[in-house]
Amino acid sequence: FGRKAKSDFVAEAAFLAREAGQPVRVQWAREDDVRHDYYNAVNTQLLTAGLDERGKVVAWRLRTAFPPISSTFKATNQPSADDLQQGVTDRPLAIANVRAETCRADVHVRIGWLRSVYNIFHAFSVNSFIDEIAHARGEDPRAVQLEILGPDRIVTLAELGVDKLSNYSDSLEKHPIDTGRWRRVIERATEMARWDRRRADGRVLGLAAHRSFLTYVAVVVSVVRNAAGQIAVDEAWLAADAGTVVNPERARSQMEGAVIFGMSHTFHGGATMKRGVTEQSSFHDYRLVRIGEAPRRIHVDIAESDGPPGGIGEPGVPPVAPAI
Repeated sequence: FGRKAKSDFVAEAAFLAREAGQPVRVQWAREDDVRHDYYNAVNTQLLTAGLDERGKVVAWRLRTAFPPISSTFKATNQPSADDLQQGVTDRPLAIANVRAETCRADVHVRIGWLRSVYNIFHAFSVNSFIDEIAHARGEDPRAVQLEILGPDRIVTLAELGVDKLSNYSDSLEKHPIDTGRWRRVIERATEMARWDRRRADGRVLGLAAHRSFLTYVAVVVSVVRNAAGQIAVDEAWLAADAGTVVNPERARSQMEGAVIFGMSHTFHGGATMKRGVTEQSSFHDYRLVRIGEAPRRIHVDIAESDGPPGGIGEPGVPPVAPAI
């Protein structure tokens, strides 16, 4: 997911070939790659909400700190507007008072792209916080998701409080932020999961939704305790609106894989450093979800649309962890 676009291993081959005076093949082992990677940025957030006497959210503040992706290319710790447009300043909120804050953040390792980049941690915080508000109010999380999303509308820059939006290098005229599409994937995912009935029957369900790479995705998961007493995902339902989809089966497989990848973040993800060296080296200590941990079924529904195509490879990942 972007690692091959970095040129360090290419430069290594070039230097060695120059010294040897002949072509040289360089092949890194997985241990070389894991320990000398470009890592997704570390992040800390603080979210605060103000509720009126009826429990309605009337104020929202999100503080986020993380090294900028631009530190990959130059020495900088300055925040970037483009980085914030991955789940913060491009997130519509039907709330009267909204404030987003960030700050300088030093980089301690090489920063690179992980599948869906900074949407991963911003989708996690926002969806988790909406869920916390719902639980504090004793209400259905789906209802609170839709309340905070607000009525169907095309979201303007004025509403978002920004002068411009990179919008994944596409125009807002072609790919506007459409809360109606956002709402429909929430409704479709919860319909597929039979949200009301299964919750009434005692199933433990979680919901999250996010827009990234011009595509809207909602995920519902059912969690259980496995034989070892640990939380496990029993079943997952994903609804996506990616505009025109040319190859539906390929799109479906990308979304199924995104659920597994998001589960890997949730249960196993993370690299740690000790004395300047990455401690993890391969799949035994940098785990991905294996077949025995996978849901017994992943249901995917991709909306039929004649709109301009959005992304498929990355947008399925961000809602998975907060849904769990």
